[in-house]
Order: sequence, then structure tokens, then C-alpha cells
Amino acid sequence: MNTKAAEELPAVSVIMPVLNEERHLRTAVRRILDQEYPGPIEVVIALGPSTDRTAEIAAELAAEDGRVRTVENPTGRTPAGLNAAIRGSRHPIVVRVDGHGLLTPGYITTAVRLLGEMDAANVGGIMHAEGETEWENAVAAAMTSKIGVGNAAFHTGGLAGPADTVYLGVFRREVLEKLGGYNEEFIRAQDWELNYRIRQDGGLVWFTPQLKVTYRPRPSVRALAKQYKDYGRWRRVVTRYHRGSVNLRYLAPPVALAAVVLGLVLGVAVHPGFLAVPGAYLLGILGGAAVEGRGLSFKARTLLPVAFATMHLSWGFGFLTSPRSLARRVIASVGPSSKDVLSKTG
Repeated sequence: MNTKAAEELPAVSVIMPVLNEERHLRTAVRRILDQEYPGPIEVVIALGPSTDRTAEIAAELAAEDGRVRTVENPTGRTPAGLNAAIRGSRHPIVVRVDGHGLLTPGYITTAVRLLGEMDAANVGGIMHAEGETEWENAVAAAMTSKIGVGNAAFHTGGLAGPADTVYLGVFRREVLEKLGGYNEEFIRAQDWELNYRIRQDGGLVWFTPQLKVTYRPRPSVRALAKQYKDYGRWRRVVTRYHRGSVNLRYLAPPVALAAVVLGLVLGVAVHPGFLAVPGAYLLGILGGAAVEGRGLSFKARTLLPVAFATMHLSWGFGFLTSPRSLARRVIASVGPSSKDVLSKTG
């Protein structure tokens, strides 16, 4: 990049909500600071009430590099932390990074360039899952396959173009301020909900496979099940609050869960022939694991069907059992006060 172009690059604020991220935080921040972005850059870490060494590590990072500072997020909730970090930042471009997300080289430079070239409100790319254990490798394979997550481009890749949503995101501050930032009632799915509002407001959300963020999967079956149950639960809230936002991909997991459970119940209570339904699902994920597991170790391949089933059925369970009271609470939160969320003192 020539000197003149570098001088014209806008300053960037990287916002990072963290809670119990001692395992990955130092590496995640180092990946940001090593971006070699020619313009000014700052990192604002929103600290939730962690029970591990996250706060201590964040303090060390701030002491080591003046570009890093922290703000408090007493609730520990992701959208509240994102808004706190936005309030505590000052630059015109806002880059979201999670505490377990690792930016690839050139990420910020490419994103800022595309914001200008495409006149976009938000640009983002691929959630590139990579594991560090055999289980995490299996989950990573599931999270990057269409069998695991459907046709979501930010999981599986695809051609650059307009998108419903992208992973994390690089925003124009003016857009975030106009729309009031993240809706803090959306404990999960807050990124999808914000991108929906951006699109409804006429803004462009742009996906490109050029942008990749390395993502570390949940380290256990229990943690993965909770993650995907919450995903399903809050995606149902989005569909209630934003009528017309549902699509067939969101309905596949709850339909699969209902079919498996109904097949098991009728197979035991009425006729064994009904067991063909859960049997077909089992064969489907075993066949999918045989295809998607190529290149994995033997142990990771044997864990892959477990990862598929955990993701599908937990998401479906969350979607089907999502209480209507959540949607009422979200709707009640949207009003004049929500538009002022980014102007409140932290």
C-alpha cells in the first residue's frame, strides 16, 4: 500500500466483549495488534465478571501496549459488552472481535477497503472454526459443513455479495449510532438482529470469503449443547420480533428433532416401523460424517456424528422451547430509550 493511501485510511476501534477467556485472550489481542494496519488502531476490551484470569490478562495487555484499554461490563452479557466497548471507543470504523476469535493477516485492511469500495454499512466474512483437541476438531468440521449448519456462507464459504448477516462484522460508527447499537435484550443472535435492522434501514451488509476469523469451538459436548440451544432459542425470538425473517434453514433443526422424538415414541408405543425415522436421521449423520470427516483423525471422525447431533437437536430444542415471554421483553425494550444506548455513560 502506498504512503498516500495509508494516510487516508480511517482510524479503527476494535471492540471485544470477554467473559472467562483466559485461554485465548492474549493470543486474540496479539493477532489484532499484529495486523500492520497503517492507520491508527485501538482495542477496547469490555470485561465481564469472569471467574478466571481474564481480567488480570486484560490488565497486563493494557499495561504492555497503550493501544489497549478496558471498560466494565457488569452484566457479562455480550450485547451489553459490545455497547460498552463502542461507547468507550472513539474511531469511525468499529471492528467486532470476540475473545476466542483470531484475526487472519490483513483482515482489518481488507475490511476497511471493502467498506469504502462497496459503500457498505457492515462487511464480514467466514467463521473459520479450528480445533485444538480431537473433540474440537470434530466440532470444527461440523461447523464448516452444510450438513452441520446448512448453507450459511459465513460458516461454509461462498461468493462475495450482499448477505443477511456475516460473522462478527466491521461497521461504520455512524450506522451503529443511528440504529442504537446492539439490542441488549438479545443475549444471543444480537449480530443477526442488528444486521436485519441495518438492511431494513437500507444499509448494505457485505460478505466476502477474503475475510476469515479463526474460531475456537466449545471444548465439550455440554458446552456445545448449551451454545446451540441458546442459538435456537434466540433465533426464535428474532423471528417473533422481526416478522418475515424466518427461512427454511432455521426450521430444519426443530423439524428434525420433532421427527426423531415422534418416531421414537410411536416406534415404541405403536409400531416398530416408525423407528425408521430416527434411523434415517442416524444414517444421515453417519453418512455425513464419513464425507465431512475425511482428513480428520480416527477419533475425531468417530466424534463427528456426536457433534452433528448435538448441534442439530440442541438448536431445535432451543427453537421449540423458546418462551414467548422473551419476545415480549425484547419488544418492550425497543423505544426511544433504546436509541440512546450508545450515548449513555458507561
